[in-house]
Amino acid sequence: MKNEKIAVVAVGGNSLIQDEKRQSVPDQYQAACNTMVHIADMIQQGYNVIVTHGNGPQVGFILLRSEISRKQLHPVPLDSCVADTQGAIGYNFQMALMNEFKKRGIDRQVVTVVTQVLVDKNDPSFIKPTKPIGSFYKEEEARDRQAKDGWDIMEDAGRGWRRVVASPLPLEIVEEDAIKNLVKNNFVVVAVGGGGIPVIRDDKGNLVGAAAVIDKDYASALLASKIGADVFVISTAVEKVYLNFGKPDQKALDKITASELAKYISEGHFKPGSMLPKCKAVINFFRDGGKHAIITNPENLARAVKGEAGTHIYP
Repeated sequence: MKNEKIAVVAVGGNSLIQDEKRQSVPDQYQAACNTMVHIADMIQQGYNVIVTHGNGPQVGFILLRSEISRKQLHPVPLDSCVADTQGAIGYNFQMALMNEFKKRGIDRQVVTVVTQVLVDKNDPSFIKPTKPIGSFYKEEEARDRQAKDGWDIMEDAGRGWRRVVASPLPLEIVEEDAIKNLVKNNFVVVAVGGGGIPVIRDDKGNLVGAAAVIDKDYASALLASKIGADVFVISTAVEKVYLNFGKPDQKALDKITASELAKYISEGHFKPGSMLPKCKAVINFFRDGGKHAIITNPENLARAVKGEAGTHIYP
């Protein structure tokens, strides 16, 4: 019998890196196994799940390998880095989840869709890139790369100089119909990895890869709204969203409306690079017709969709 409820679950790329001593591919696979246990719990509760994921650390590893070998090998373009990580992380998720299904006697298949996401070639972020990627450099070396390779660079919080790229807003999931059909036929789908491979349309209407990164929560929210998901779940490091996080008067949010969340955003409760983009992604989901969103941590996914954990947001 097919599951009727559809959930899009956005898993952070950092959740695959448990600490600095456990960064290898086998370590990341084990972390994937830990998360997929909770995805399997959701599926046993009657959800058809689409898993999306981040890829920041993994793209950083590919860029570092390119840097180390750049005198011997060609560099890997950023859009190809995103595609590479979609395949590798998707493979880990597929294997981990199918092995978990085998343990539980669940007859389901998992498929990864290498997903392109259309962005506007005139997005303001292409004019003024601000998203740091890759390694840290001394200023002299960074400026040399700026001159020779056309990089945009910036000093990053006193830690050194880094390449920065555009982070445009997602407009369209190119493989949306394929994902819908797979879900309709009861496949568990891994899609929109790393926010999707950023592509633009040239003057002839052809797709062309872009040197950019897309926020995975924004892209996941777009996918969730386009496929009419019953619930959009963002998996992060904490069980709930907090006001005054880390302060003596911090307050957990259990159930709020989208308008209340927007008010908290305007009051500056959430930090960029942390909870702020997740909350903005939820607002986008509701703007596009979303019904229910949850922010929680991986180990509470199954409890959260039962209403027992997490921060729940409604229209």
